[in-house]
Amino acid sequence: MKSSEANILGFNILIDTSGVIVTEMSGIPEGKLHKVFKDEDLIIMRQIIRAVKPKLESLHEDLEQELSHLH
Repeated sequence: MKSSEANILGFNILIDTSGVIVTEMSGIPEGKLHKVFKDEDLIIMRQIIRAVKPKLESLHEDLEQELSHLH
């Protein structure tokens, strides 16, 4: 069965059972978008990733740095 949703780009803040907080990024690698999207949809998804990914990477780095100071 084909999925009707795709995680284009995701960001999570997680805590494990021992209280460790971590951040993670996930999503479809830009080089594999063509396997999921075609034509105009592919162009739009690439634009979204190129606009949002640097901001999420910066947030990820900032949070990881803040969390490392707590330990």
